[in-house]
Amino acid sequence: MEPKRIREGYLVKRGSVFNTWKPMWVVLLEDGIEFYKKKSDNSPKGMIPLKGSTLTSPCQDFGKRMFVFKITTTKQQDHFFQAAFLEERDAWVRDIKKAIKCIEGGQKFARKSTRRSIRLPETVDLGALYLSMKDMEKGIKELNLEKDKKIFNHCFTGNCVIDWLVSNKSVRNRQEGLMIASSLLGEGYLQPAGELSKNAADGTAENPFLDNPDAFYYFPDSGFFCEENSSDDDVILKEEFRGVIIKQGCLLKQGHRRKNWKVRKFVLREDPAYLHYYDPAGGEDPLGAIHLRGCVVTSVESNPDAVRKSEEENLFEIITAEEVHYFLQAATSKERTEWIKAIQVASRTGK
Repeated sequence: MEPKRIREGYLVKRGSVFNTWKPMWVVLLEDGIEFYKKKSDNSPKGMIPLKGSTLTSPCQDFGKRMFVFKITTTKQQDHFFQAAFLEERDAWVRDIKKAIKCIEGGQKFARKSTRRSIRLPETVDLGALYLSMKDMEKGIKELNLEKDKKIFNHCFTGNCVIDWLVSNKSVRNRQEGLMIASSLLGEGYLQPAGELSKNAADGTAENPFLDNPDAFYYFPDSGFFCEENSSDDDVILKEEFRGVIIKQGCLLKQGHRRKNWKVRKFVLREDPAYLHYYDPAGGEDPLGAIHLRGCVVTSVESNPDAVRKSEEENLFEIITAEEVHYFLQAATSKERTEWIKAIQVASRTGK
């Protein structure tokens, strides 16, 4: 009997020989992790046994690379994976940790009910707290703040974080709030913006998080960017990134010239409505942008350029107002439906 598939999807993996980062189709099984060059491949490129392995998250060994986690096997081999966004990383980490625990206890992997237990947890759930902080209505308000002739977009101050934790009764006092905020910062749920907060996070202050109106922070997947005194052209270019991120993840994209398919990380923003795509292996600047205002997006049942039947599954097409066609492929039919609905909403509401 084949091991049960617990989770699968695209992650970026660091090579063990050349140390290059490449997108892989990763499958979490009850006893190990298989990774494939393509989703359609029949045999894996490698397999990581989970028995006796340890998991480190967040892994901050690579500076600017965010959402990385590390698996260390019993032979002391390190395997590094990078997710597209924070919630995706946490979902992988949660399932891998549980799979390792099930192996140690000789149990079968089974997901618990999502119903909340009457008994309160002994420790704070940072993931749940992070989602509450991001709530559009009751969460922390993201602002555009100015300091030292720079504009910090989609961020908030340190004292606002502590104020929110206290007012929502997540903590009893500001000192306790400082401890929770430092944990959120250490786990990657908050990021420092500006010299003051960055220096504190690097260890130059007594506490890594500052309860200070001059210390700026942001959510890692909020669309944060910093503007300095710039030309009009720069302002027009940055207008694309002002929109709130409503969806992100990896999809296959067909090239316009060679018609070949490559994994790209997509970030969907609304108001203005743009779909930016990036090299998932690295690079802060997008490879391209699709302006969604007035576009048409539909599912596609067949691909004339497909070599294999697997290349015809879960396709959808975006036709822009300028009549440029983009063909994308999701991993599942459910994922395709989610992307189509999100793009349709953004195209109607965004600029």
